[in-house]
Amino acid sequence: MIDDLTTFIRSNPDPRELKRAIAVQMWNKGYKHQEIQDSLSVSSGFISKWTQRYEREGMVCLKLAHRGSAGYLDPEQRSTVIQWLQKKEAWHLAELQIYLKEEYGVVFKSKQSYYDLLAGAGLSWKKTQKRNPKTDPDLVQKKRLS
Repeated sequence: MIDDLTTFIRSNPDPRELKRAIAVQMWNKGYKHQEIQDSLSVSSGFISKWTQRYEREGMVCLKLAHRGSAGYLDPEQRSTVIQWLQKKEAWHLAELQIYLKEEYGVVFKSKQSYYDLLAGAGLSWKKTQKRNPKTDPDLVQKKRLS
């Protein structure tokens, strides 16, 4: 079991899983709770919880159970939408919303998701202005005169 633990530690990129596995490994090697706490910045309860679960359930308990939700668009669909956006000369957010709804049946809950698609296409969703709204006409005139 210790060899499996070592292999798991070497191959694991997730820091939460890694911390659990290292705590269990250190405990199995005879380290005291205080030494593990100081090394990993974890509580004594954390060490007890994961060593006990590891003894009962094995390696499976150290892995994260939650993997997040699936996105509305798969990577291929997202890529297609980004290509579509890049081909357009002008675009409107409402047009993107209609396109996604008609083509993929996708309606995002937040506008941020649409903005992320636009950013992925290298576009800005911010409205442009002809002149800087913060411009002080007096300062501009002074600068022109000097």
